[in-house]
Parts: sequence; C-alpha cells; structure tokens
Amino acid sequence: MAAAAASFSALPFLLLLLLVPSLDAASNVTYDHRSLIISGRRRLIISTSIHYPRSVPEMWPKLVAEAKDGGADCIETYVFWNGHEIAPGQYYFEDRFDLVRFVKVVKDAGLLLILRIGPFVAAEWNFGGVPVWLHYVPGTVFRTDNEPFKSHMKSFTTYIVNMMKKEQLFASQGGNIILAQIENEYGDYYEQAYAPGGKPYAMWAASMAVAQNTGVPWIMCQESDAPDPVINSCNGFYCDGFQPNSPTKPKLWTENWPGWFQTFGESNPHRPPEDVAFAVARFFEKGGSVQNYYVYHGGTNFGRTTGGPFITTSYDYDAPIDEYGLRRFPKWAHLRDLHKSIRLCEHTLLYGNTTFLSLGPKQEADIYSDQSGGCVAFLANIDSANDKVVTFRNRQYDLPAWSVSILPDCRNVVFNTAKVQSQTSMVAMVPESLQASKPERWNIFRERTGIWGKNDFVRNGFVDHINTTKDSTDYLWYTTSFSVDESYSKGSHVVLNIDSKGHGVHAFLNNEFIGSAYGNGSQSSFSVKLPINLRTGKNELALLSMTVGLQNAGFSYEWIGAGFTNVNISGVRNGTINLSSNNWAYKIGLEGEYYSLFKPDQRNNQRWIPQSEPPKNQPLTWYKVNVDVPQGDDPVGIDMQSMGKGLVWLNGNAIGRYWPRTSSIDDRCTPSCDYRGEFNPNKCRTGCGQPTQRWYHIPRSWFHPSGNILVIFEEKGGDPTKITFSRRAVTSVCSFVSEHFPSIDLESWDGSATNEGTSPAKAQLSCPIGKNISSLKFASLGTPSGTCRSYQKGSCHHPNSLSVVEKACLNTNSCTVSLSDESFGKDLCPGVTKTLAIEADCS
Repeated sequence: MAAAAASFSALPFLLLLLLVPSLDAASNVTYDHRSLIISGRRRLIISTSIHYPRSVPEMWPKLVAEAKDGGADCIETYVFWNGHEIAPGQYYFEDRFDLVRFVKVVKDAGLLLILRIGPFVAAEWNFGGVPVWLHYVPGTVFRTDNEPFKSHMKSFTTYIVNMMKKEQLFASQGGNIILAQIENEYGDYYEQAYAPGGKPYAMWAASMAVAQNTGVPWIMCQESDAPDPVINSCNGFYCDGFQPNSPTKPKLWTENWPGWFQTFGESNPHRPPEDVAFAVARFFEKGGSVQNYYVYHGGTNFGRTTGGPFITTSYDYDAPIDEYGLRRFPKWAHLRDLHKSIRLCEHTLLYGNTTFLSLGPKQEADIYSDQSGGCVAFLANIDSANDKVVTFRNRQYDLPAWSVSILPDCRNVVFNTAKVQSQTSMVAMVPESLQASKPERWNIFRERTGIWGKNDFVRNGFVDHINTTKDSTDYLWYTTSFSVDESYSKGSHVVLNIDSKGHGVHAFLNNEFIGSAYGNGSQSSFSVKLPINLRTGKNELALLSMTVGLQNAGFSYEWIGAGFTNVNISGVRNGTINLSSNNWAYKIGLEGEYYSLFKPDQRNNQRWIPQSEPPKNQPLTWYKVNVDVPQGDDPVGIDMQSMGKGLVWLNGNAIGRYWPRTSSIDDRCTPSCDYRGEFNPNKCRTGCGQPTQRWYHIPRSWFHPSGNILVIFEEKGGDPTKITFSRRAVTSVCSFVSEHFPSIDLESWDGSATNEGTSPAKAQLSCPIGKNISSLKFASLGTPSGTCRSYQKGSCHHPNSLSVVEKACLNTNSCTVSLSDESFGKDLCPGVTKTLAIEADCS
C-alpha cells in the first residue's frame, strides 16, 4: 500500500507542472502562509542571483540557461540606481545596464524574476548603489525620514516601476516579475540608529512601494516590522528557523549566502556545498517556499563599481571570474541534485499537512502528507559531530552528522545533503601568452609626479578626498613644499609621518618614490612612517591619495571621508616639521585619465612612447600593447600577479581595478574544511600567504578578431612582460561514491521504487563538451580516503580497479561505473562498505 500510495502521489506534481501559467498570460500573484500563489496555484521557488551589470549582455543568455539547468526557476537581481541615474533626471539603460533587455532574456528562458529595486542595495557595490551626486543635494541625509532623500528615492522607484509596466514585465501584465523589493536590510538596527527618523522612513518606504500598484507583492528583507501587505524575508547562512511577522505571510529566503565576500588583503572563506545543501533542505523542511542563492553569476564589478572600501573587485572566490554562477563550486552538481529532489516533493510540501517527529537527541523528522495519499519526509541529523542510524516507520536510515535525507515517498532516500554522489569538477587557470602570434612593441606614458598642468586649487591645510573628487576618479594629488637649512643633520633618522582617513597613499619626495601605505577592509584609515632623506633648501612633497571604492553600507555611511588628516616630519635637529597647516596645491585625477589614454581613439596619441622593452618596477606608468584573442571559448581572465596596483582596460572597456595584495600567512587558514557545523566567515579559509586577487574576468565579447588594445595604469611598479591571459577550464573530474549512497535515478523516479529494488550505487563522470577523459589518475574500489586530487588507497583495495574504470571511461566524454560491476572480481573485504574513488583528466 505504501508503494502504491507513493506512486500515486507523483501525479499531482505532474499536474502542477501542466497547470503552471504561461509567462505570456497575465498571472495574479498573491500569497498565503504556505507560499506565493501564482494564477491560483501555490509555487515553490528556487532562485539564484544574476546581477545584470556584473556581466555583459552577451553573457546573459548563457548565465540564465545554466541557472535553469542547475534547477532554478527564478532569477533575482538588484536595480543599481547609480548606474542608471547618472545625474538628477538623466538616465542610462544601455549595454550592461540595459535592465529591460535583461528581464526579457530571463523571461524568454521561461524563468520568473525577483526585482529588488531598493534603490539602496548595499550589494558590495559602490556607495550601496546610491548616486554620489545625491550626497551633495543640499539637506540630504540617506536612508532616514529626510525629504530630499525620499523625494529622489520615490522618483527613481517610480521610474523603474513605470518602465517595467510599459514593457508589460510584471506578472500581473503577463510578464515574469513576481516580487519586488523596497529598501534593503534596514530592520531594527537602522531604525534605532536613525531614530527618531528610522522607523517612519521604513514605514514610508513600504507605503510608497505598495502605492506603485505593480500587481505583485512587495518584500522587505531583514525588516521584522514590515507592514501588511509587505512580506518580510530572511537573509543569512541559515533561515530554517526564520518566521515571518504574520501568520498570513509565507517564509522567504532572499539571500542564501553560499560564501562570503573577501576584502583586500584577507584570505578567502569557502562554504562547503554539503553545508549549503543542508541549509536549503532544512529551509524547505521547515516550511520555506522561496529560496534565493545570493551568488553573483558572472560576478565581476567592471570599471570602478566595486563596493568598498576594499571589497574585492574581481570576486575571484566569492563569485566567479567566469560565467558559471553556482558552478564555481567544484561540487556544484550536488546542489542540482538537491533541487531535483525537492521538486519531487513540491506538491505535498505545498498542500500537505505537516507532522514533527523526534528520532533522537539531535535527530528529527518533518513529515508532510496530502489528501491524495502523498507522503514526504525529511530526516535530519543536526548533530555536528556524530553520524547516526535512526529508525523511521520501522526502517533504519543512515544519517551522517549535519545532514538531511529527503524521502519523497516517506520510504526511499533519494538525496542526502552530506553524500555527494555527483562528480567534483576541478578547474584550472590555463595560462596563455598575451601575444601568441607575433611580439608587438609596447608603448608607455609616464605620469608626472604631483601637479601636472595647472593646479585645480590651493588650500591652507587638507581637503577631504571624496568631497573633492566626488568619485569622478580614484586619485587626488596633495602637494606642498618646505625648506630646511644647513642645521638639518643628514645623519639623523628623519621620518615622514602620514595619518589618513583612507584609503591609500603613494608618497614622493623630490620626485623620488619613497613608499606606499593602505588601510584595509575593516579599517580604511591608516598611519605610516616613511624614512626619508632631505636636501638642504627647498623640498617638494607630493602625496597621491587613492580611494578603492566608496563605503557601501552602514550608519551614515555617506559621511565617511578619505584623505589626509596629519603630515609631519620628525627626527630633524630642530624638532618636528608640521606640514598639516601648509599651503597645499591640489590636482584631481591623473594626466592619462584627462587625455583618456585608455580609449581606442587615443591609440595613436603622441604621448605614447614606443619601447622595445617596457620598463619594469616603475611607478605611475601607463602601458599599451596589442594582444591576441585567447583560443577556444573558455572564460578568460587576465593574470595580474606580476603587477602592483592600478587599472586595466581592453579596447576601451574598463576591466577594473587590480590589486594582487597578499594575505597574511597567519590569516586563520585551514588545510581541510569540515562541512559539519554552522558556517561563519572565519571557517574554511584558504589562500593564506597568497594574492587575494590574481585573475580578472574579461568577457569574450570585448575582444575583436584582431587589433585588440590592452591598456594598463600601474601605480606602484611591476613587470608587465609577465602578464598573461588565462583560460578557466575544467581539467579533471572526480567521483567518490559509497554503496550506502542514494542510488535512485532522480530523472525517472516515479515513487514506485522500493529499497529492495534500487539499483547499486554508481560513479558518474563527465568532461565538458568537446573534451574526453584522457587519462585516469586514480581509481580504487574499497576503502579509499582523501579528496579530489589527493585520494589515497585504503586497507581494502581491489587491484583491478584502475583497469575496470579505464575500460569504461577512457577516451569517452562521459561514463558510468557501477560499484557492483563484476569486472572488479571477488569481494576482497566482506562486510566492509565499499567506496569507489576516481580521478580523471579531461582534455
């Protein structure tokens, strides 16, 4: 009876798929306590983030297709105010800021969309997405009950909503936008910080949004007092324990953080996919209905849009330099299998009644049953240290520590979050010469130290860097002069002392480079002491102040400044020389920026000087060189490890800032990562003592067939001859599958299988399209251990393991090897649970 009932329970899910409304038909979007309701049907939503300006339009169809292939039925994006309203009332929606085009790409793929208008977004984006010009509108204070801010916020929100309405992109019009968000992560903290204006502002924002009449629900993330009908939602590593602020609202998870952003100079936290899967399974187990992975597909912050200060520009680790989104995980397919498993349970989760059952001290079951006889169970072991065997409905189930098993029929396990039966894909950055065809001469332009042309103004003392540049450039020159007489002792230890609000400085004395200093991700201000040699008479001091992105969040963040607060010289015979009250001459930006040397129409500018060999370790230098298109169609990065810090362009397109700053060797890195237990940003760190950034993504659409111009501005000095392109390619695949792993085929499962009738566990390998398995590095059936690229044989090993796998896999694109394959021969270790570990090269 149980098997028969489970078989029948699959029918409503199939009917649900048939009844899902076309994206071309108007859909009424409402909600109840269980889920969103679209055209009268409850929906379980698996979403992932694609922030459109972090990629280019040519990438969007592939990004969306791969999100869909990974099991997503929805895409989430912010709307980036400062990318669109470049001046008051002046709007830009071209190229990678073509929001309508992006939404239509998602719609054409058959996916829904969550539009997080904000328009404050944080998002590790410059100034939190708010235009810098708004800070200089008289009387404006961000994100509080302030009329100038609210007026501009309402105007922009209305502009975006009307644009979507005009294109009929809301679901209520037949489009694919099912949710819209106002504000972002405001909540109790900011309501109190901005008191008494905080809470009135939050309530005004909700009311203003609802009055837009979009025909779809509005959400406010991390807003526990979001007023009806606005839905409050959860952001975090885990949201299974979250409850909305009303029993009439569904449980939404707007940001599931699969990793954590990395800041300049810090090591990189990696969240294990087993833990991500555990969190997602627990969320749906506990009644969740909308889950969004907050991972930036294609996630480069091109140009100068990096959040800051000091949040990474290239997103080498928190998001891909390539175009794969969740595929940045070596075990990304594990999450795809999770999504398939959850889909098998969807109808019963949304329409069934739930029962909680304790299975042990830290083991539990949530059981859903519907009127058609469907039954779904989630068996969870929340013990972070101990594996357990639990009994459920008179059957025993193996539950590894910190894992969830999914039973779509309350009988058969189709997925366990800790048992990764999908392959692990290992990626390498394959270097390629900038000039593969023929060497080309380099051209250089050397920036003048200090004031070039005429100074912009002179002030007694210091001005704030950001208030002066208004973020039109990263760079501001502060220059002054002073004299010392013969009483100065050249044998003394003379030191230049600089205190700065941030973010960095390159110091020059009498046109000689004397040193650099920077803040960091947790503290942008800094102080530095630089040994110097003075000359008798007049001395010229030039300080190049730098920003690396503006603050993107925090209380009153728009008022956080940059630039120098104190400069003096100590160690001279007559005491300290205070330069802070000197007359300082200022120059905004660089000469190369002024002449737009990075633009293609400046390739023949007479300021470029040909060089047979480019100078090395020379500060304040622009480089220009012709480069070839990297072969193939793999995603491309440029390897800037040999350089110091600066900016880079290809064919006039700003790749962004580069800064391969090395993290501390003692920055809490661990040789291995245990997925068990709650994740936090200090867990599973890697890359200590290595550059926190190295490769920077270049969209292939930015390359021309020939005549590609690479322009680099180097601040500190480096070796440009060692710059290379690198192709991001899957070079090897691994599998590690045990006999007790779930072995039911998720594609064909219809609920009729039983434990007794399931097929043996199988190892499956697949190389990317166009590549085959060229060699087997490792194969062992028995008790192997280790991780991909470091497997080791155990005490039990079938000696013909390698030959069996080679026969099945060598020179094929994909293969399947059953652990019960008779070719392995006689069981050499009776009573021992067997595991098959394989590592194969793809080429």
